[in-house]
Amino acid sequence: NSSDLGPSSFILASIPGLETAHLWIASLLCSMYILAVTGNCVVLFIVKTEPSLHAPMYFFLCMLAAIDLALSTSTVPRTLIFYWFNSMEISFSACLVQMFLIHTLSAIESTVLLAMAVDRYVAICHPLRHAAILTNAATVKIGLVAMARGVLFFLPLPLLLLPLPFCKSRVLSHSFCLHQDVMNLACANTTPSMVYGLTAILLVMGLDSILICLSYIMILKAVLRLALWKERLKAFNTCIAHICIVLAFYVPLIGLSVVHRFGKDLAPLVHIIMGNIYILVPSVFNPIIYGVRTKQIQRRILNLIHIYDR
Repeated sequence: NSSDLGPSSFILASIPGLETAHLWIASLLCSMYILAVTGNCVVLFIVKTEPSLHAPMYFFLCMLAAIDLALSTSTVPRTLIFYWFNSMEISFSACLVQMFLIHTLSAIESTVLLAMAVDRYVAICHPLRHAAILTNAATVKIGLVAMARGVLFFLPLPLLLLPLPFCKSRVLSHSFCLHQDVMNLACANTTPSMVYGLTAILLVMGLDSILICLSYIMILKAVLRLALWKERLKAFNTCIAHICIVLAFYVPLIGLSVVHRFGKDLAPLVHIIMGNIYILVPSVFNPIIYGVRTKQIQRRILNLIHIYDR
């Protein structure tokens, strides 16, 4: 099972003792995946067809929807094949591609969440300058920068793993490929890969989370300067949806990182559940959160339901 150039394949993780429940697990994952795809496609359709939603905040929401679609689609279908057909092997090259997509798309999503925090800061703290600062052209540029940032920071991850020999167990900790999971199976010095991976995460997700917190500290200061409580609640209410999707993204990310760093003795079930939460929770909940919190999207969804019920 070893090679000087890497293994031909890895073995995706199964849940010990639940082999007979694979069909039920796959059905649950499939339902969540369908919900994620449907919800994000609805968001994209509504924003595209509703001229009143052609604004930076909703363009950022469309970016999130597209990222969530790509992230869930890059992992869940292969996981379903694993559970439905007991196809446990994934090729080395496919694993590296999947790993690159997961980390790159997560980095892009982190950058978009930061851009949305800046949008909320400008809208609340500098409302008269909001339209001049965050134009549609600026929004497109931010999206392109987010993509370039994710690719440039995380493209080296699979390239650093490519020349490593793998002579240990080929069994992964998840039903998809993550950098640290694959790296831990190498039987060579992985310090460069480990240092670069940690540095990339700190410079992207770590820095973004700090800047998001700073944005909300300044937003909170501006809100507290308002005279009436009704005005304070109205201003801060525009941030609730964004705060929820930030938590839906960063809490599973932090939880998965903690499990990888300090949870080597934990049951395999914990690793698999945390991995699936990290992949699926943002994709499923983001459109629900914005659908519930945004009156324009609510109204458009109700109109669509009313049309199809006729």
